[in-house]
Amino acid sequence: MSKVLIINPILYTAETNQIPKVDSIQDTMIYTMCKGFLKAGHQVTLIAAEDYKPQKEEVYPFPVIWMKTIWHKIFQPRCFPYMPELRKYLKQHRKYDLIICSEMFATWSYTAARVCPDKTLIWHELAAHNQILHRLPSGFWYNIVARLWMSHVTVVPRSESAAAFIRQFSHRVTDMVIDHGVDLDKFPMDEAVQKKKQFVVVSQLIERKRIDRTILAFADFIRRGNEDYRLYLIGDGEEEKALRELVSNRGLEAYVIFCGRMAHEQLMPIVAESQAMLVYTAKDNNMVSIVESIAVGTPVVTTSVPYNAAYIRADRLGIVEDEWSADALSRIVRDNKEYVQNCIDYRDRLSNVHGAECFIGLANLIFR
Repeated sequence: MSKVLIINPILYTAETNQIPKVDSIQDTMIYTMCKGFLKAGHQVTLIAAEDYKPQKEEVYPFPVIWMKTIWHKIFQPRCFPYMPELRKYLKQHRKYDLIICSEMFATWSYTAARVCPDKTLIWHELAAHNQILHRLPSGFWYNIVARLWMSHVTVVPRSESAAAFIRQFSHRVTDMVIDHGVDLDKFPMDEAVQKKKQFVVVSQLIERKRIDRTILAFADFIRRGNEDYRLYLIGDGEEEKALRELVSNRGLEAYVIFCGRMAHEQLMPIVAESQAMLVYTAKDNNMVSIVESIAVGTPVVTTSVPYNAAYIRADRLGIVEDEWSADALSRIVRDNKEYVQNCIDYRDRLSNVHGAECFIGLANLIFR
């Protein structure tokens, strides 16, 4: 049994500096990964920024330490928080066998790399420079800080895209890629589930997700004699009014269903029964919703933007095309059984327990 510390201050995405308050963090990616370590028989502790603490009290099966962030004008909590308590905590708590830090471009990863270099792995997701201040801070960090003061720490990429990017700045990048895992107990695979004539989008309804393009592609698909299909939009956001107007103007009210935000237990049956999840995002990293869709046997039609696109293409878990159209929807329907079976075969590799075991295996090799 290993004692694992995970440092992941940013628990969910905030589009602005006004971080939205949530009632629970139990649907977040990093919470799921922590549970994977527990299920694999290890002790785990999570350190997160206090800014992301849920507004309702929760009880967790592992310790969660909420640390205060400071100097918000420079170290914005939504993208680059600074937790001054962390250094003291790491110096006082030498009990951990493994420390996993999210991202190379991060104050907390720098702190762990300097204080505990013999225990730290950096789990890196980004595959491009951060755009803040015309990429100047990001460029300085990767070219100077990472090269000079973090070069001795091993980096574990979350995708092939992330690996290609970070290898420009670090010579200690593993060949093993560890993606965001899912709790397969929450996403049971029922091969008897019958696919319905429907597609699904699980997303914030915001501009960069390009839900409008998904709707237009679906509208063209409907016009090709597929009037018995439906599109479920699960999520909410500032673009909802405009999207409803688009649906109305195109005469699609009977075909496009706005579901609003739904809990996982409500939305996953819809995902499981769909022919495909549709993704038209213009900007994203690894998307947990894609992983969850594959885990329940539902293939994905996506642009090449999400980092998940590499293995979707390689293992035929769906269709990857920039500016995909109604043609892609026709193909995913035509070959749906093949794509679904590929997702079922791939499912176990998405487990949070599998991810935890990969981390422990790497640590045993690197730190032995």
